Amino acid sequence: MENKKKHSAKAAQNARENKIKARNQKIVQHRIAILIAVIILVIAAIVAVVKFSGWFDKIPDQSTLTISDDGKVICEELTDFAEDYSRSELKTYMKEEIKEYNDTNGKDSVKLDKIKFYSDLAHAKTTYASAEDYSKFTGYGLYTDMNAIRADEELGNLHSLYVDQWDWERVITDEDRNVNFLKEIVNRIYAAMIRTEYMVYEMYPQIKPCLPQKLHFIHSEELRQLYPNLEPKCREHAICQKYGAVFIIGIGCKLSDGKKHDGRAPDYDDYTTNGLNGLPGLNGDLLLWDDVLQRSIELSSMGIRVDKEALQRQLKEEHEEKRLELYFHKRLMNDTLPLSIGGGIGQSRLCMFYLRKAHIGEIQASIWPEDMRKECEELDIHLI
Repeated sequence: MENKKKHSAKAAQNARENKIKARNQKIVQHRIAILIAVIILVIAAIVAVVKFSGWFDKIPDQSTLTISDDGKVICEELTDFAEDYSRSELKTYMKEEIKEYNDTNGKDSVKLDKIKFYSDLAHAKTTYASAEDYSKFTGYGLYTDMNAIRADEELGNLHSLYVDQWDWERVITDEDRNVNFLKEIVNRIYAAMIRTEYMVYEMYPQIKPCLPQKLHFIHSEELRQLYPNLEPKCREHAICQKYGAVFIIGIGCKLSDGKKHDGRAPDYDDYTTNGLNGLPGLNGDLLLWDDVLQRSIELSSMGIRVDKEALQRQLKEEHEEKRLELYFHKRLMNDTLPLSIGGGIGQSRLCMFYLRKAHIGEIQASIWPEDMRKECEELDIHLI
């Protein structure tokens, strides 16, 4: 009986000890769980701080512009940041500008995804719902490095099957639709051409700069009156030989003799709104005198694009009112496209001029007839 009591007491003591041991294990496990949770929270907080602060972000080395498959434009702009105003002021300004634009043009037309600062640089990423929103909001426009094949092109020393040019389009306001604004843009492009020629001279001193410092502007009607007995192309040669660099305004409009200096699509440039000296046209061609070829060469065609009034007027003149049913024309007529100015600059022709070459095939690789290659070889002109 006594042994039985001792055995029961020992069993009870073991049970208490096991219970205490189990409770202690639970306490330890609970404390470990709390410690792990605290560690996870600390790590998460550190990661969040690092991510928010951008400590380990890769600093972009240039601004980029991407057009997604759904038509959105993603602009990542990297620019110098002066400490003349605070970072918070810049953020506030951008948000206010975006809000004002979205209030007028629709929610999420423009969205500021992020803005970060790296020492003296600011990096902003903005998403635009469409190219139209990008152009209207920024006031910049679009630029493309255009390459194309023109299979039916008549080949020559200025024309090849391969076309390469810089095409650009810039959004403007209604107040900008005048000949003075056109001349301002043309002069800026020409100034860049002069600077580039001097850069070529620094690299190749044997190529002496020849572009005049001032670009001469003349209307196609004034040019016709100046050389009434010459055909349009010969007029270009004559005026370019005299001035070196000329911008002829009013390409596409009818002159006093009932003819056009050159053709333009009626739904492209505005060639009927009054411009230089009260004559029609807000567009033109930029031409240079080429000493090697002893003729003028056209390097750029540009102009203020049609607004809806000019579009209707020019389509009516050409009996092409049916085009008003097309997608672009409908949008322009419904005021859902911005006003713009744009043009193209021939890359190979420009290089051909700078390097004083006689044939565009010395600049770019293309396909040439065998008789042309043979003729060029006899003249010591080496086609690529």
